[in-house]
Amino acid sequence: MSSPSDNYAGVWDTRIGFGERAALLSIDFMKAYTTEGADLHAPGVVAALPHAAQALAAARRAGIPVIHTNIRYQPGQFLDGGVWVKKAPVMKAMVDGNPLAEFCDEVAPRDNELVITKQYASAFFGTSLAATLTALGIDTLVLIGCSTSGCIRASAVDGLQHGFRVMVIRQAVGDRHPQPHEANLFDINGKYGDVIDGADFLAHLQEKGFLHDHD
Repeated sequence: MSSPSDNYAGVWDTRIGFGERAALLSIDFMKAYTTEGADLHAPGVVAALPHAAQALAAARRAGIPVIHTNIRYQPGQFLDGGVWVKKAPVMKAMVDGNPLAEFCDEVAPRDNELVITKQYASAFFGTSLAATLTALGIDTLVLIGCSTSGCIRASAVDGLQHGFRVMVIRQAVGDRHPQPHEANLFDINGKYGDVIDGADFLAHLQEKGFLHDHD
């Protein structure tokens, strides 16, 4: 039997590349994923944090739009969580006042950066993200955050379906286990976007004239 890469070759391996104007989307970097002992703790997210911080710093230096997402529910009956919080009651941690629902310090939004609050996996579902990106003239969306098999994948699929070129920085996304992380990166790269290295993102910013070699 052929390897997955060989099986996909020539069928599900097209590269779409960057377009004319990119934005960086930092998805759900909340402390629940990086706090040891928390139910949502994901070692892969901890490992992704410094790489995500580098990508975020580069985007800020380049002056391209930076958007963050988080998840929030109304406590009590969690009606705004619908079936998802029934399937994944661990998500009930995402309420105001819970320290685990706060942004990780390394990638916390600045006061002038947009934060979009969502209730489901995709950053597009039930939010203003697509309209905001269109209004900004964005055609390429660069994803960092967590988790690879959940909100990253869902946002990549919806990003494609909303007409955006989706780039996922491999080192800057993470999950709680390596196997779903790698499997979903493989699927995203095959069907929904390009999985790139952090160096590829920096090279793009330099090529566009937003960064210089000494930056």
